[in-house]
Amino acid sequence: MSQNTPLRSPITESSASPHQQLFQKFSTVRKHTEDICAPLEIEDYGIQTMPDVSPPKWHLAHTSWFFETFLLKPFQKNYHEYHPQFAQLFNSYYNTVGSYHPRPQRGLLSRPTVEEVYLYRHYINEQMEKLIFKAEEKYWGEIFSRTILGINHEQQHQELMLTDIKHIFATNPLRPQYRNLLHKDSHSTEQQWLSYRGGLVSVGHNSTSATDDFSYDNEGPKHQTYINEFLLSSRLVTNGEMLSFIEDGGYGDARLWLSDAWKIVCENKWTSPLYWEKKDADCWHMTLGGMRKLDLNAPVCHVSFYEADAFARWAGRRLPTEAEWETAASAEPIKGNLRESGYLQPVSLHQGSDSDRLQQIYGDVWEWTQSPYCAYPGYRHENSAFGDFSGEYNGKFMSNQMVLRGGSCLTPEDHIRSTYRNFFYPADRWQMSGFRLAKDA
Repeated sequence: MSQNTPLRSPITESSASPHQQLFQKFSTVRKHTEDICAPLEIEDYGIQTMPDVSPPKWHLAHTSWFFETFLLKPFQKNYHEYHPQFAQLFNSYYNTVGSYHPRPQRGLLSRPTVEEVYLYRHYINEQMEKLIFKAEEKYWGEIFSRTILGINHEQQHQELMLTDIKHIFATNPLRPQYRNLLHKDSHSTEQQWLSYRGGLVSVGHNSTSATDDFSYDNEGPKHQTYINEFLLSSRLVTNGEMLSFIEDGGYGDARLWLSDAWKIVCENKWTSPLYWEKKDADCWHMTLGGMRKLDLNAPVCHVSFYEADAFARWAGRRLPTEAEWETAASAEPIKGNLRESGYLQPVSLHQGSDSDRLQQIYGDVWEWTQSPYCAYPGYRHENSAFGDFSGEYNGKFMSNQMVLRGGSCLTPEDHIRSTYRNFFYPADRWQMSGFRLAKDA
């Protein structure tokens, strides 16, 4: 057998068994994770620049630990774990499965080596293949649902890896380039206000199991909520508009900021979004393609909830609620500047874009809403379809965080939907976060 001979013959979706289809999805996502690391040098894998950032090596190992912990150990007969201490080193925050290495100290782990982590990944891949194709029928439903959850979990970490790599490179004075970015001409688009009716609306996802119609536990149950008539901006707030806020003294005007926000602005000396720098008369910012001159027509990115809220107050507007955002987005196709577009950076709308329609609702940047991250009516940790551990997946974080919607330029297209609820603390801004404005009718 030559080295280029595939282990399995190509199969079409229509002829594939459920086991084959599941393994194909698993293999594709696992490969994408390693593709993200392909541009890295060996020295890049172990860097941690702040507690919120994890080294790429840790992401590679943790996503393998997930499958080992929640699938292979409980369902693979006579499973032999790769290394007994990996269970503690690469557990992120799951108290129900044991202790974990402190998050701020992940960058101190020079061992295992990068080579060893890749060997660990490949071992898990081999064992998962055996599990999927040889699963006992009575366990197949649970194995299927947990594998789908693991696939989606790994897609989340793919996006985190890219934003963490960006922070790692931005902290280096050399400002290294992750890869060349695609070029896109800049175009300005007029902002329009789109009107939406008020009344009872359905919010959330119906799914109660990890099927092809996947959703996370925090997206349900589907329920009704009341909204007033409102207007939503047709596009995202741009760098140019954020620059106007800065030039008008927005970062120095305490009247625009929430109390906690003003304290953070002063303590951290915020004067602009993360990664912005002034060079002579121009404004530049760090991208995955290195330092680039700011595109004034592209969506502003790397802003906290606090900055989005202050800008909205300065503009005489507000941020949408997540129910308003979902109501508007649910009628739109899932397309936009997502990871498959290849830009890996928010970009301006195409020339001639219809400003009378909702634009940029998916991709470019995760959009801050004014809604706190909390449980929907009827949500119960113990009702999750993913087993006892999943209450720790999303449920235990329902405190002191804000909801973001819509995905970013780093989100895979098949990972996002109108009901998807992302969440971060209001001061966080290393993620691809931006916003659009809303107002009362």
